Amino acid sequence: MIRKHVKADGSASYTAQVRIKRGGKTVFSESKTFERESVAKGWLARRRHELDQPGALERATAPNGTLSDAIDLYTGDVTAIGRTKAQVLRSLKDFPIAEMAMSEIRAHHVVELARQLSGDNRKPQTVQNYLSHLGGIFSIARSAYGYDVDADTVNSAIETTRRLGLTRKSAKRDRRPSADEMDRIMEHFAGIQHRRPASNPMHIICAIAMFSTRRQEELLKMRWDDLDVKHSRILVRDMKHPGAKVGNHTWCDLPPEALRIIETLPKTDARILPYSTDAVSAAFTRACAFLEIQDMHFHDLRHEGVSRLFEMGWNIPRVAGVSGHRSWQSLQRYSHLRQTGDKWSGWDWLDRLAPPPAPGSDHDVPTDEGDELPPKTRKRRSG
Repeated sequence: MIRKHVKADGSASYTAQVRIKRGGKTVFSESKTFERESVAKGWLARRRHELDQPGALERATAPNGTLSDAIDLYTGDVTAIGRTKAQVLRSLKDFPIAEMAMSEIRAHHVVELARQLSGDNRKPQTVQNYLSHLGGIFSIARSAYGYDVDADTVNSAIETTRRLGLTRKSAKRDRRPSADEMDRIMEHFAGIQHRRPASNPMHIICAIAMFSTRRQEELLKMRWDDLDVKHSRILVRDMKHPGAKVGNHTWCDLPPEALRIIETLPKTDARILPYSTDAVSAAFTRACAFLEIQDMHFHDLRHEGVSRLFEMGWNIPRVAGVSGHRSWQSLQRYSHLRQTGDKWSGWDWLDRLAPPPAPGSDHDVPTDEGDELPPKTRKRRSG
């Protein structure tokens, strides 16, 4: 349809309108005004032809929110994606790309974002993390929000930014706490709680983190209802996973030391450790600074816990059963470790936190790779 409009000065304009109906209802309408009728007719013919192509109407009627809108949708449930990731994504709303429609964002726009992030003195590894988090939005934007986007947009941009030196994968950390460092950390936190009983029991949290190999967010989400004492395991909710985190609940084995400590805790909350991630992170960082322990992160406790299991002679499947790694390839970084025994055997702090179990109790598990797993464990894993 083309409508002619006569202006006050006697000149004319022509408005071409495309309207598509389904079941008697208008499902798409678009119009554009031109100064010449021939141009209006040409646009109308081309637009009709474009909309006749497979999938064109769906793309034309798809929501066309901005990246800022998509970030708000994606970060709506902070507990599902993680606090740090949500903060990173929200910070991207300060950049020009956030005002662009999702359907208009191309790889070169993401590359420009990387340049802007680098210009703010961020390291290539940090820029890589920003883009990786952004890629999570693009990977689900079409199916979750109906946005007309190419899920591979950010991945293509990351490949380019690596070649330009704007991004780089973070080097694998191999920092492990020494026994002396852990003793100092434990003594420090135990002293704080002795003086301030209402403070978080950080010495207990650190010990469980190391022996259970749990990530900080997983550790602080653990619930009493998800604890299976009989089989020495716990259901880890929303476990970190590259493909999906929400609803990614996984049963993980608990080494006997972790279960021993957990069983000594009071059941004052639905959560086993009812403390906030911010408080735990801040307390650990302050303690390391005070004790002059250099380059120590809370996550290094998980690395220590996993390394310990390999040094005790556990094979990859058994370690994965504790750590929750879905890909055994992720554990290849520990392949250089050799069986040297348990570094933490006889650690004074373990017995101070939780008396050792009686010989022959259900908490005893094999420590040599060649030992047979208990029948109940074999049965559970086969399921």
